[in-house]
Amino acid sequence: MRILHTSDWHLGRSFHRVSLLDAQAAYLDHLVASVREREVDVVLVAGDVYDRAVPPLTAVELFDRALHRLAAAGVPTVMISGNHDSARRLGVGAGLFERAGIHLRTDPENCATPVVLADDHGDVAFYGLPYLEPALVKDTLRAARAGHEAVLTAAMDRVRADLATRPAGTRSVVLAHAFVAGGEPSDSERDITVGGVAAVPAGVFDGVDYTALGHLHGSQRVTSRVRYSGSPLAYSFSEADHRKTMWLIDLDGDGDIAAGERIDCPVERPLARLRGRLDTLLEDPVLDRHEHAWVEATLTDPVRPAEPMARLARRFPHTLSLVFDPERPPDDPGASYAQRLQGRDDHQIAEDFVAHVRGGSGPNDLERTVLRAAFDDVRVDETVREVSR
Repeated sequence: MRILHTSDWHLGRSFHRVSLLDAQAAYLDHLVASVREREVDVVLVAGDVYDRAVPPLTAVELFDRALHRLAAAGVPTVMISGNHDSARRLGVGAGLFERAGIHLRTDPENCATPVVLADDHGDVAFYGLPYLEPALVKDTLRAARAGHEAVLTAAMDRVRADLATRPAGTRSVVLAHAFVAGGEPSDSERDITVGGVAAVPAGVFDGVDYTALGHLHGSQRVTSRVRYSGSPLAYSFSEADHRKTMWLIDLDGDGDIAAGERIDCPVERPLARLRGRLDTLLEDPVLDRHEHAWVEATLTDPVRPAEPMARLARRFPHTLSLVFDPERPPDDPGASYAQRLQGRDDHQIAEDFVAHVRGGSGPNDLERTVLRAAFDDVRVDETVREVSR
């Protein structure tokens, strides 16, 4: 069975306030063309279809057109909700869509109810595990505790139990939206940390033939059977070096990966991260190749130059981000607050604050637990309020 594995479309997202709708439309054109040209048997979308729970109408219309075209191609599509999606909204009409071959899996209760497709070798069961917010699904899945590993383990236990009831030789594929240990993140994924721990071991997915992951935006293999497709477009400058692709997976009759190929996605405009003094960036001929790219420029001048953005834009008209990082010692008292916090997450910043007000003594283990619980409560509350709008 030939599988096209995609994820993280993030329809409706902009890039530094520049609309990506045209680029996303071009990607979906490419997706449908690839389905036809490469004789794909099933399309997988491993979450984050939209960029937010209540997407703009233009994004919904783009999604609607994509579904119509995939249905017209006669190729089944299996799709799950991600942490950016409203599972309830995305799942509206799932029963009707199913009749057209579009299989939406957004309810954790149904994670062990597969979409069963057949080829010349028999059945393949596709299990959709939507993004599982631990605090919200712990009781539903009867997980041992409210953590990412615990709820995914509980969901996979259900999957394996259902698979055991299937005819011998039934192959299996799981779609999941999670941060799996060994994956390389970028700056554009929303934090899903729980209790200071976000990553789950790849072994959670043992027992299935292929796991199609979403959430991390870089295309990568965690193991030969556990892979991220990555996002089809770059959504932050941290992805400037990414090769944006989809996985084309051939699953043979024994459930082995007979072939795995990356299909490149169209690039509307490349990204470039430039660093140096302003005069150097404006004069260096080596940088000619970036004049048509979206540019993030980090200026290292000891003194902020006059009109830096206007001067950069004359050479690099698509400059979107300007960062100042003056050449000075890291302990310089003149360093900005943002520079002092660079590389620290919310938990570390809070712990640094405790140490500061105490004159050097940071939080103890109990206090760290309280801080983590507070951050987790806020994050879960924001998630609940967003999806209930």
